[in-house]
Formats: sequence, C-alpha cells, structure tokens
Amino acid sequence: MCYNVNIGAAAYDHTVYSIISESLVFFNMRMRKKKHGAERIAACADLLFTDRAEIENFLKDKGSACQLEIGCGKGDFAIEASQRTDIPFIAIERSSDVAVVAMEKAKAAGCDNLHFVVGNAELLLPNLFQKGEVDTLYLNFSDPWPKKGYAKRRLTHRNFLALYRELLSDDGKIVFKTDNAGLFDFSLEEFAAAGFRMEEICRDLHNSEYNEGNIQTEYERNFSAKGFPIHRVVAYMH
Repeated sequence: MCYNVNIGAAAYDHTVYSIISESLVFFNMRMRKKKHGAERIAACADLLFTDRAEIENFLKDKGSACQLEIGCGKGDFAIEASQRTDIPFIAIERSSDVAVVAMEKAKAAGCDNLHFVVGNAELLLPNLFQKGEVDTLYLNFSDPWPKKGYAKRRLTHRNFLALYRELLSDDGKIVFKTDNAGLFDFSLEEFAAAGFRMEEICRDLHNSEYNEGNIQTEYERNFSAKGFPIHRVVAYMH
C-alpha cells in the first residue's frame, strides 16, 4: 500500500515517533528474553535510527542520497556494500532478534556509514524518507509469499513499487535478487506494469557476466550451495 502523508509538522513528528517507538518497544521486549539483551541493544545504539530527524541529519552530513536495503537479515550484504563506498547506507530489518545480530556485526566491522532501522518497512518508509533520498534500493531474497492470496505482501507487488517511487531519486533504481523463479517472473511483470525500465535481467547470476562485484547474502550462499540458480534484475525509475 502507498501512503501519502499530508499532515502538519507536529503531527508528522508524532506519527513517526509513534510508529518507531512501537517497533522499539517490541524490539526491547523480545531482546529481554535473550541473555544480556538490553546490554546488546545499548552497545549498538549509535547504529540504530529511531526517527526522521536522525536520517535527515545523516544524509545531510554525507551530502548524498542513500542506498537502502529492505530485509537486511544478519547484515552481511549491508556491511560489505557499505564498505565499498562512501555513499550512506541504511538497512531495515523487521525481526528484532535478527537486527541486533546485524548491528553487532556492523559495529565490530567499524562501519561508519551504515545505520539500521527496526520495524515494518511498509509503515516506516513513507514517514522516514522523502522524495529523492534513496538512490538504490536493494531487495535481497524477500519472502516469496507463494500463496496466491498473499501476492500483495510481496515486496515487488505494484503497491510496494508505487511506495518506492515516492522515495527514489529520478535516476534511482531497484536491485532485486531471489532464488525463487516464480517470484522472479511475478516481479518482472510488476516492474513492467509499474513503469520501471528493466536491465541486466539474469536467471543464473553466478554464471553470468553480471556476477562480477556481486555481494552474496547469507541466503544466497546457502541457496547457491544447494544448486539453486540466482535470479537478478535491475529496475530503473525511467
């Protein structure tokens, strides 16, 4: 679903604070069940964004739009990608248990241009980012939601693509990877329907010319080791 936020500044700030606060309350509740959970959160607090102002200041300091990954898992892709460039990188992960592992890895790696957001991207994105603040959006091995009735939950459904258009720069792009052929076919249709221009369409990434410079995620290594071909496409705004 695409949300259009048209509210006053005070109400806007309250909306963002409420959404992220709810995510962080859940985050803290979950982590308290883990040994030293509170300490782990506190140790990574400098990597965790909790409001719009923090993201705005981060992008102003870096002087550029950011790269954004939705569903960063344990952070392997985000960490390596952020280390290859000075472009600011923001990673979103819905699962608090997984996100804290990613943040711990990033902190140990000394990543200074990588930050994290914990929560539901569909709710958070319209409140955290403004038009043109995202240059590249990565969707790596998103949940395929294979049941037909769950199609709208897929992160490449046209409703989500409309949401991404509100964040991406005019020359922005989406890089999508999956091991699921059905999801890939669905996504190609959705990108076309949403008016994206597709390039580098590949159904066996690791054995293609596009594999040079490819950063493998945790899932990608596992799927590839089991013999699954990796599908990838780059979809441009125009």
